[in-house]
Amino acid sequence: MRRICTHIAVACLLAAGSASLYASSHREAPGITKTPKLDGTDFYMFRSYEPGRADFVTLLANYIPLQDTYGGPNFFTLDPDGLYEIHIDNDGDAREDITFQFRFTNTFRNLAIPVGDRFVGVPLVNVGTIGPNADQNDNLNVVETYTLDIVRGDRRSGRREAITNAADGSRTFRKPVDRIGDKSILGNDPAKYAEYADNHIYNVNIPGCAPGRVFVGQRREGFVVDLAEAFDLINLNPLGPVDAKPNPLADKNVTTMALEVPISCLVTNDPVIGGWMTASSGKKRSDDRDPRFTQVSRLGHPLVNELVIGLKDKDRFNASEPKHDARFADYVTHPTLPVLIEALFGVTAPATPRQDLVSVFLTGLPGLNQPKHVVPAEELRLNTRIAPVPPAAQNPLGAVAGDAAGFPNGRRPGDDVVDVALRAVEGILLSSNPATFPPLTDGAFVSATVAYTPEGELTSDPALRLFRDSFPYLTTPLSGSPVPTHQ
Repeated sequence: MRRICTHIAVACLLAAGSASLYASSHREAPGITKTPKLDGTDFYMFRSYEPGRADFVTLLANYIPLQDTYGGPNFFTLDPDGLYEIHIDNDGDAREDITFQFRFTNTFRNLAIPVGDRFVGVPLVNVGTIGPNADQNDNLNVVETYTLDIVRGDRRSGRREAITNAADGSRTFRKPVDRIGDKSILGNDPAKYAEYADNHIYNVNIPGCAPGRVFVGQRREGFVVDLAEAFDLINLNPLGPVDAKPNPLADKNVTTMALEVPISCLVTNDPVIGGWMTASSGKKRSDDRDPRFTQVSRLGHPLVNELVIGLKDKDRFNASEPKHDARFADYVTHPTLPVLIEALFGVTAPATPRQDLVSVFLTGLPGLNQPKHVVPAEELRLNTRIAPVPPAAQNPLGAVAGDAAGFPNGRRPGDDVVDVALRAVEGILLSSNPATFPPLTDGAFVSATVAYTPEGELTSDPALRLFRDSFPYLTTPLSGSPVPTHQ
């Protein structure tokens, strides 16, 4: 393992750099700002590091960015007219071979209370306490459920089969209500929401595979970056300490669709898989046939559309598929970000065209995660033969620092994609002595065990860890009530 990482460390940096820098994909294109319920923010794909689960791959797809804890009274329901998908390419041909499809239903109960001589519907999502069991929701005014399908072959014309609850054979799953506040969960105890949400983790039967697990629900935002200063013409100190800046996203929540799938279900003749997430919109049809969906969001590697794709093509990229990525090649061969950094900081941008960047970014890295027969395309790639690493031993710089189980070999929640990318985009691959290349940073620290206060300050309080060591890995969302506890 160490020998592999020594040979590919610089290439790993390059792959990350092509994915751009400073923020998770929040509101990254003009069109997606109109449909925040379909806005994909982060995609993670890694071998499960929960004890006893090393034979599984975890897929996390996050949607609906920048959720405030006080974002009521409707909070953050998913779009019943949307189609949320996670795609797997297991032969390197830039086309999906397996797709997991999530569809949501919002049931409005119109709960009413007596007011004088009549019953009147209430304006809130609940009229009393909920949980902690998943079926204890009589007081919930809006109930979210979802179905999950697996499609083999083309996402629209392939063979689609239902994934079902292993406990009772049902194909309908409950999504926990967002964290309204502690008083709304039975027991009025901060720990009760975690129990309530965990009761929505389901063991599932996947046709043609061994069983897996699924969870959909609100989680605490796990992306770490000095967001505001980054967008202010990169108002950072890139040569400063790695932990000098706050994490402004530490007070936000996000909605996660989490799947744990047996490796044997995802691979064929190659241990390397590619993955990406999408969201599409489409109204239900009166003839009860599937609607004609229009893709509006796409994400593989972090940050591609946010700071690599030019403004005029951002909506086009969100609507595209990996098999058509050649049309966006100029943004990779002639990246604008190094030129902007040169103008702002006087650091000479690497010469173009960046053919080396193209080959690494679009094909995976030889000796690490390049498929045997690859068509160049923007996908997050994972070598499923590389063993997972326990949280305390994970290096946030991933393969760059000798931890081949980390980014850009897939992506774990605690991987510091920003710091890796900064070093790459400034040309570490072209350096005559990469070992002495400046350790560039955005100053906001992240690791698998990091903890932040809601105010964005690092803390040693284990109750405020951003990540947990078990599925679904992203932790309990913050609460807006009572103030100022948040936990």
